[in-house]
Amino acid sequence: MSMRIISLVGARPQFVKLFPLSRALRENHQEILVHTGQHYDDELSNIFFRELELPVPDYNLEVGSLAHGAQTGLMLKRIEDVLLFEKPDLMVVFGDTNSTLAGALAASKMQIPIAHVEAGLRSFNRLMPEEINRVLTDHLSDLLFCPTPTSVNNLRAEGLEEGVHLVGDVMSESLEHCLPIAEARSDILNRLQLKPGDYYLLTMHRAENTNDPKILANILTNVQKLDKIVYYPIHPRTRYYINKYGLGSILGARLRLIDPVSYLDMLVLEKNAEAILTDSGGVQKEAFWLKVPCLVLRAESEWVEMLASGANRLVLSELNQLPQIFMDMKGNKSSQDLHGDSQIKTSVRIKELINEFY
Repeated sequence: MSMRIISLVGARPQFVKLFPLSRALRENHQEILVHTGQHYDDELSNIFFRELELPVPDYNLEVGSLAHGAQTGLMLKRIEDVLLFEKPDLMVVFGDTNSTLAGALAASKMQIPIAHVEAGLRSFNRLMPEEINRVLTDHLSDLLFCPTPTSVNNLRAEGLEEGVHLVGDVMSESLEHCLPIAEARSDILNRLQLKPGDYYLLTMHRAENTNDPKILANILTNVQKLDKIVYYPIHPRTRYYINKYGLGSILGARLRLIDPVSYLDMLVLEKNAEAILTDSGGVQKEAFWLKVPCLVLRAESEWVEMLASGANRLVLSELNQLPQIFMDMKGNKSSQDLHGDSQIKTSVRIKELINEFY
């Protein structure tokens, strides 16, 4: 049975998750691709579609940057208009952004079944907007595609068992497919005059790290205590707050701010870094799979299996000890068999479960 399926995305991590699943769905179904425009800069949006050879979105809702409530509300209205016109059989949402929640709310109000890719993740920190988005989306969804056993257990603890499936992580498929392409095409190391292992890589964008001037200053100060240059493809929101709080004076020679980079360039930077410092869930995973030590700039993480391995470590409460923490982590190695059955690709498993649902 061929179905009309809307895949809803809005932010760069979702484009990466969409890539393998879109290819699988289009083998049997009509996929309608909707981009909310939550990320709209070329470096955060359009370049991902070009590099991953994703289909051009059928709709770009051009919502842009707004406060959380206003952004989610505007998305909800515009997504509802699309659903009224397209009348899909299923809505697929990804991850934990405002786009995710808006899509789930719009579909649920119109009694359209919802599939949530990357369901069941929990940081147990309700101060994070992403945590609210995750919880609400899971409780609205009919199909919950979980990346880890822990995520399945989290849903069970909340009374969600029907429609819950452990499928693995679609981002690992994207990395496996795109890393050889990145290594062949990207010249980011030459452009930055870098050698493998000669630098650290920083990513930081979450509100809890950027909106508070004391926390932001503490992170920027302490990452510069590492023994090599730290390269930071800076997120626009972080650049805004550095300027707003007048923190430019604490940026020394050890911290190099660069513009956001493409997905392929990012994979090359990650693979060749001495270590990665990040508050991003996606970058935590990529570091783990690439076997690069990862210092997580958060007080908690939804990717608890990676923390248990010792390859990733929470460091927000001990930033003044970063050099010693990294030395302690050097011998830890990640395992590659964390995310489900490697014999069946996650995207194929999700497609099969969608077919069975109907």
